Amino acid sequence: MKIEIWSDVVCPWCYIGKRRLERALRDFDAADQVAITWRSFQLNPDFPAGTAVPTPDYLTSRFGPQAQEMTGRVALLGAGEGLNLQFANTLTVNTFDAHRVLHLAADAGLAGEVKERLLHAHFTEGADLSDHETLARLAGEAGVPPDRVRAMLASDEYADAVRADSDEARALGANGVPFFVIDRKYGISGAQPAEVFLQALQQAQAEAG
Repeated sequence: MKIEIWSDVVCPWCYIGKRRLERALRDFDAADQVAITWRSFQLNPDFPAGTAVPTPDYLTSRFGPQAQEMTGRVALLGAGEGLNLQFANTLTVNTFDAHRVLHLAADAGLAGEVKERLLHAHFTEGADLSDHETLARLAGEAGVPPDRVRAMLASDEYADAVRADSDEARALGANGVPFFVIDRKYGISGAQPAEVFLQALQQAQAEAG
């Protein structure tokens, strides 16, 4: 069984959805037969590259004073999944290069490890996920040789792969993330409860025979 997940590394709902899927997989009797593929999707593709803005300032500029209340609610939901979402310390950046790193990690068989490391670094450590040296360090901590990451980031390697993922998301009708696709038959939009994921996994398993 193949699960493709379109998400962004600065998306709190993507992190929450990841945890809920993981919880569903713990209750799924064929979890050892599930392969997860991470697909690229940028929440803010037009955000200026090389710029990092404190997320509270960015959200306030977009949504006004209610932004703090919004992030507070999401942080509480995240806490319910064991996540420590420190919105006050996070930075809004262009994540194109972070997604290139994830494609490199996938080729090394380490996409899941790097995805988790980047999410944690953004939401708990306040890391700048557009900074090349930061990306090299974080990927290195997850097992990808930092020098390989630096060399990749100095080129345009994997840029086409990131764009192809984004184009495919639009073709599938995904206008937001997280977006989960099981065996190219079942689409699940948003950070649904673990029970919803488990039901979809069991249905896909039953129909596959």
